[in-house]
Amino acid sequence: MTGQAAASVLSMEDEIVVRALQPVFHSGLFRVYTNTDLLGCELGGVLKNIIAIAVGMGDGLGAGDNTRSALMTRGLSEITRLGVAMGGRAETFAGLTGMGDLIATCTSPLSRNRHVGVELGRGRPIEEIIAGMNMVAEGVKSAPTVIALAEKHGLDMPIARDVFDVTQGKRSAQDVFRGLLRSAVGDEAHPG
Repeated sequence: MTGQAAASVLSMEDEIVVRALQPVFHSGLFRVYTNTDLLGCELGGVLKNIIAIAVGMGDGLGAGDNTRSALMTRGLSEITRLGVAMGGRAETFAGLTGMGDLIATCTSPLSRNRHVGVELGRGRPIEEIIAGMNMVAEGVKSAPTVIALAEKHGLDMPIARDVFDVTQGKRSAQDVFRGLLRSAVGDEAHPG
């Protein structure tokens, strides 16, 4: 609406219908892509909110660009592992509803989830942050379910676990980020 280029994904399982609807929405500066991986698209939209809280916590603590980049990259790996375990396609998470949405949510000053993370990083309690918001930060509400799904599928999601712990008041953002310095490292391509 402001005249800036934007892209979106129209997702439906029916390839014929989604391709027929694409030109209805696609215009000029607004590019519309299609994806029949409805589950993957939905999961990308939910899971990126948790990573945005983690990125916000780092920003609130004064961490730099390298920390933000690492959290987003490793967060995308977590999102992809869970999404694929639940039946989504890996390539969906490399696209607009995965990486694209993750970048926007983790870097935008308008992101509610990033805002929650920034305030947690500054030491504010979650109840106070939520009480002061007019809109919902979805990552706070979805974190318990995401952790339960990760456990169900036998997956390690350390960033999501840290966000869950902080939003549940079990640990502080400062404790979580101190823990990053002591955490075990492994193979980037084949996480444990």
